[in-house]
Amino acid sequence: MNWKYKEIEMMNLRIQLDTTNINWDLVVDILQTVGMGYHTAEIHQRAFNNSHTVVFVFDGENLIGFGRALSDGEYQAAIYDVAVLPSYQGKGIGKKIVRTIVENTPTCNFILYASPGKEKFYEKENFKRMKTGMALFVNAEKMKSKGFTE
Repeated sequence: MNWKYKEIEMMNLRIQLDTTNINWDLVVDILQTVGMGYHTAEIHQRAFNNSHTVVFVFDGENLIGFGRALSDGEYQAAIYDVAVLPSYQGKGIGKKIVRTIVENTPTCNFILYASPGKEKFYEKENFKRMKTGMALFVNAEKMKSKGFTE
């Protein structure tokens, strides 16, 4: 057994696959803490509610990580907002979030854009760099300055 998964099992972790009783202010706080893009709590609530698959991870009653996927449920999906509190990173929790999303849409191809510097995390989960990926961002200059586009 992988030691990271053994470490997860020793924690009192709970995985939730719906948006019931989520504190959306904590979602915003976690995204801010890890340096990812964020919106208001209300916008994140709508985004997660409109997603095909959602994964929330709790240590006891404390939200420590999450992720979501948009999908047609048949052959295409996109992963977004995978975030884990820094004190819980490196313990296999992000991996569990991504694997849970993929397992819940097993017939789909997946795309995502990783935060610059986090590509290796996804490569370890068999994601490959795309040669033809394209993006149209609302704030193109900001995304360019953050390293997402050329």
